[in-house]
Amino acid sequence: MENGKRKKGPFQFLQFSMIGFSNAAIDIGTLNLLLILFQTDERGWLIAFNTIAYTLAVANSYFWNASFTFRRSAKGSGRQRILFIVQGAVSLGVNNLMFLVFNEILIWIGLPSWLLYNISKGIAMAMSFTASFFMMKYVVFRDAKKHYIEEGK
Repeated sequence: MENGKRKKGPFQFLQFSMIGFSNAAIDIGTLNLLLILFQTDERGWLIAFNTIAYTLAVANSYFWNASFTFRRSAKGSGRQRILFIVQGAVSLGVNNLMFLVFNEILIWIGLPSWLLYNISKGIAMAMSFTASFFMMKYVVFRDAKKHYIEEGK
């Protein structure tokens, strides 16, 4: 494995992580703003608020990751956009599922709602962040020409 290739993975993950912090601020900030404005404990509304927050963070993620982290392989093609939407939908599913699951688990501890929602959101974000990185690196922004050569096709 050449030296540049070894550095690329960790550096990409560092860039992705830094962008992830801005995504997290958007995600948690939007969720909390919606919960402050429209206080609810109803599952349907919690999922709606979580979906809105996550969608805004994903839009931010696409812009910055396509511009910086994966810029060498981000072509802006229709295929990449569709794959990005698919990975976003999968990651949203992971995020919503984990948000609900941990709300149900942590409710038994008797935490205040705002703390319960934020802990659940943090866990959900960590899980969907990991899934998103690997889907973007190996599916969405995969360098098709390089993959073609490496596979010997």
